[in-house]
Amino acid sequence: MDDSDEALMARIARGDERAFRALASRHLPVMLGLARRILGNAADAEDVAQEAMLRVWTHAPRWQPFALFRTWLTRVVVNLCLDRKRRAPWVALEAAGEIVDPAPGAGEKTERDERERLVAVAIAELPARQRAAIVLTYGDGMSNAQVAEILDTSVSAVETLLVRGKQNLRRALDSVD
Repeated sequence: MDDSDEALMARIARGDERAFRALASRHLPVMLGLARRILGNAADAEDVAQEAMLRVWTHAPRWQPFALFRTWLTRVVVNLCLDRKRRAPWVALEAAGEIVDPAPGAGEKTERDERERLVAVAIAELPARQRAAIVLTYGDGMSNAQVAEILDTSVSAVETLLVRGKQNLRRALDSVD
């Protein structure tokens, strides 16, 4: 039996719940991680991932394999994240407070964690499309062509988003030092 994403989508279109579960278990963890990186909020990311999987189920009868299924699903998740970012204000990570690790090497770990937190905050403060381009390219290792397809734009526009995003990140991180 063919268990490619496209074959599973054809079976889902006919109401096959097993095919849906197989496709969801294959893609949900990656899409959840992507949504977490874009949104910076685990609860919102779970909502987005669930909404994306609901769209897989409801859109399966109309889905056309013009692109790879993963590309289509990633575009759905990115668009849902961008919509959510437009609606709800972002809460800064500083509100969470800090926990100090008393174990040996805690100072180094704290510095690394702080650096990662500062980068995450700087990425979260980027304009939505720049943030999505940065996360998809550097976080998920996608090519500019894949990112362009997901964001429904050209490769040169993705390159521009990346350049501007990196410039904004440098400015934000330089102002912290």
